Amino acid sequence: MIRIKRPDVPAFFHLLGYFCRVIVQVNDLPEFRKKALQWAATFDTLCYLDSNGFNDLYSKFDTLIAVGSRAGLTADAGNAFDKLDEFRKNNPGWMTGFLGYDLKNEIEALTSTNHDGLKFPDLYFFVPQHLILIRGKEAEIISDNPELVIRSIIEQGLIEPVQQANINLSPRFSRQEYIDTVNKIKEHITRGDIYVTNFCQEFFAEDILLDPLEMFTRLNEVSPNPFSTFFKWNGNYILGASPERFLAKRGSKLISQPIKGTAKRMDDIEADEQAKQRLRSHPKELQENVMVVDLVRNDLTRSAKPGTVKTEELFGIYSFKQVHQMISTVVCEIQDGLSNVETIKNTFPMGSMTGAPKVSCMQLMEQYERSKRGVYSGAIGYFSPDDDFDFNVVIRSLLYNSSNKYLSFHAGGAITYHAIAENEYEECLLKAAAVMEVLGGN
Repeated sequence: MIRIKRPDVPAFFHLLGYFCRVIVQVNDLPEFRKKALQWAATFDTLCYLDSNGFNDLYSKFDTLIAVGSRAGLTADAGNAFDKLDEFRKNNPGWMTGFLGYDLKNEIEALTSTNHDGLKFPDLYFFVPQHLILIRGKEAEIISDNPELVIRSIIEQGLIEPVQQANINLSPRFSRQEYIDTVNKIKEHITRGDIYVTNFCQEFFAEDILLDPLEMFTRLNEVSPNPFSTFFKWNGNYILGASPERFLAKRGSKLISQPIKGTAKRMDDIEADEQAKQRLRSHPKELQENVMVVDLVRNDLTRSAKPGTVKTEELFGIYSFKQVHQMISTVVCEIQDGLSNVETIKNTFPMGSMTGAPKVSCMQLMEQYERSKRGVYSGAIGYFSPDDDFDFNVVIRSLLYNSSNKYLSFHAGGAITYHAIAENEYEECLLKAAAVMEVLGGN
């Protein structure tokens, strides 16, 4: 049962090229969401962002579906942020896209020479032809022809999933190689070269035929997280189950919520609560988190009015389907005269995926890691017409290039002085568990 109402269209929507919007009241939201995503996936360009029902003080919607491209920007490190700033000024409405980790090479004197099987650009953004925003039991459709969008969604017959053959991902490191590398990294910490870093490894498969929509649907069922993403452009896909916010802007306020600290969920209620309490008091996990909070605070000072950077929450424990996570919230008031793109550049890449000191960590990880991170450790999100934005951290995500049939997944963890290499390897596998379950491989 769907009931449609047509509110007045604000003047700025006309300026942005959209002439209609309707509000749809939906009784069966799960079915509507599935049909909407299935319809959207028939387009060449799509960004689907889903909060999976998690309550979030800073979220503006439950689900965003941006479909089709009115205009697009593809760029690699060099002057990509300047191009994005100009593209944003020329397109002040809704815009979605991603920032790849290797934009670090534009911000600092860094390089990326490791293996790259995906061949994704460092940056891609698009202005959607159709936009669907779901809040509660209402779906807002912004489009030149919203009734056609609604009819196309309603008329979708849900396609029965085809059983995907099991896919085995190969690691770039053996268990022993990973442990040996962690211990080498710890030698740098002992010498004082760095304090904490994020060391990542790639799991990959070649010559793979994948049904990305079915794979994302399964991933989102196995690991429903507040920053889940299905992103598609030109036969490339990002299937994400991220729990982490990189950076958001709400009015004059910037918000960053780094995650550091992980504990496995337990089936037994009492054991699960004990795991959560151990995480809350574990010295190594607390050390990881506070170091990253200090780094984020420092990053935000580049965009903040003096004296406004503060930690709203320190060591918050949040529970997801597979893991408990330790999340802190750092905020500031934005100094006058900065564009949104400048504030993002001032904090990119996110501290939770680099370490401290930031540049030294990024240099060392290029030395010890064996694959280019690309979109992994980057961010996916949106800019909205009210001049706000919200970007996640691309973790717990499958990346797929359907042209060369290359499938990639990265996992990593924070390495500190107190890190035990064997435990770090197991934590890496824990973070990969949801993806491995979906793929059905080893």
